[in-house]
Amino acid sequence: MKKIFLKLTFLVIVLAFNSCSQEGIDGDVSSLNSVTSGNFDKIFDVSNDNSGLVRITPLGEGMSKSVVTLGHGTDEPTTVFPGSSVSHNYPEGSYTVTIQSFDLAGNSTTNTYPLQIVYRAPENVSVNANVAGHDVTVSATADYANGFLVYFGDVANETPTSMAVGQTLPAHTYASAGNYTITVVALSGGAATTTETVNVLIYNPYSLPITYEDPFQNYGIGGTFGGVNVSKVANPFPGGINTSANVWQYTKTNGAASWSGTWTPLAAPNGTPINIDNGSKIKVMVYATEAGKNLNVEIEQGSNGVSNKILKMPVPVANQWTEIEFDFGTFGIPAGTTFKQLVFRYNDIADGFGEVIYIDNVTQSN
Repeated sequence: MKKIFLKLTFLVIVLAFNSCSQEGIDGDVSSLNSVTSGNFDKIFDVSNDNSGLVRITPLGEGMSKSVVTLGHGTDEPTTVFPGSSVSHNYPEGSYTVTIQSFDLAGNSTTNTYPLQIVYRAPENVSVNANVAGHDVTVSATADYANGFLVYFGDVANETPTSMAVGQTLPAHTYASAGNYTITVVALSGGAATTTETVNVLIYNPYSLPITYEDPFQNYGIGGTFGGVNVSKVANPFPGGINTSANVWQYTKTNGAASWSGTWTPLAAPNGTPINIDNGSKIKVMVYATEAGKNLNVEIEQGSNGVSNKILKMPVPVANQWTEIEFDFGTFGIPAGTTFKQLVFRYNDIADGFGEVIYIDNVTQSN
């Protein structure tokens, strides 16, 4: 009786096992066949910073994985699992992205998607041009720029110079003084560009003789001290020994210090020093409304330790152009000495009360 019971129990277990294997998940996959991986609602997330960066995110119900072919170059397909993305930097252009999606049952669906990449034109372009003598260095900034092209504007059919973002170009040297337009083209990395221009005035080096007639001479170089005002003006008293168009107006304003005056640098790259070998005499044309007050001519910053040299000469006549000679040969200045600064002062024994004098044609001779 006991043996019969055991045999019946084993038979029930076997029947139960067979029932599960025939009707359970192993045999019925019809529910998976209804799940599709082709239901995509967002594929591309395209950057707007001209990097060309695109994030590709396959989205769909029931996906087990997707295989993405980027459509650019020779990149191999990339497997992407649910919840993940693949990113790629595309140049500007048109592409076809292929996504093969797989569902849990192993079925696949292949879809292709057009992708158009258009770079935006650079914005807020700013050009910085620093001039030193005939040399100019250029840099530029811009939003959404991938690089720049620079035209210096001094030759016909100019080949532009490439400039990277954040770069300052090596100095460009202009062969002659003049007014030049520098053109900078900001590149997007695609077809769109933005152009900005800046004008630069290249001056001749400041040196003797000083005529106040050179349109490419910076007569405002240097400065004043003690309350003096100066400016280049049309000659108010043409005639006699001076019929030139332009002269230098020197005003010792009310209350200007007795020691007031002007200083003009003559050092490279913006100037040429006075070399005593070219002559020990400096001559200056002067027009003043009163005679007798001294005009100072001072040459400073001498080479080889030579001290500053100062000469004072009275204006001999009033209300007419006259030439005053300042002979620095009296100092025994050694041959080859150069001076890097020229200074003018007027009536240095008293404060100013509005005196105006005019200076022109500063020359050097033996």
